[in-house]
Amino acid sequence: MIAIINTGCANINSVRFAFERLGKTPEVITSPEQLKGFERAILPGVGHASVAMKRLKDGGWQQAIDEYQRPLMGICLGMQLLCESTEEGNVDCLGKIPGVVKHLDVGTLTSPHMGWNDLSVLKKHALTKGLSAQDQVYFVHSFAHTVNDATLVSGEYGHAFSAIVAKDNYAGMQFHPERSAKVGTRLLQNFLDWQL
Repeated sequence: MIAIINTGCANINSVRFAFERLGKTPEVITSPEQLKGFERAILPGVGHASVAMKRLKDGGWQQAIDEYQRPLMGICLGMQLLCESTEEGNVDCLGKIPGVVKHLDVGTLTSPHMGWNDLSVLKKHALTKGLSAQDQVYFVHSFAHTVNDATLVSGEYGHAFSAIVAKDNYAGMQFHPERSAKVGTRLLQNFLDWQL
């Protein structure tokens, strides 16, 4: 039983369809009270961090996510919302994954970082199973989690940033696994297989 937390963002259906291709039927939930009834949860996100955090707080999701003790993974903005704070709107986030989200330092490259990019596995973890240096995933972002002890996999665009993070039962993927073809499918399966 997989819950997709309805944050009012646009990528809910694509995430749901990606799990359906793996033979699972997630349920989009709209109430924090529903969360405890699920074995796993996804926090998707597209849009502005301050707006999304306000929605989570106003909707009562912060406490429900804080109390959740099973695997929960944020995707794209959802990953950033699990961190301590973000420069996008200068807001405090959910604080489940150590580290801050900063404006991506792209140097002379264009922003946002959009398109396929390589991954570098820094730590072995159930979520990184089967990843190789040749694998690429699809990114769309202009803010990123700084590389720290919670970083399992990094990406590079101007400078290194966190691509996959994890701490306790919380994890995040900065890219869009649901739009990352076979590699994304494998990573979503890793999330399904992840045992705490």
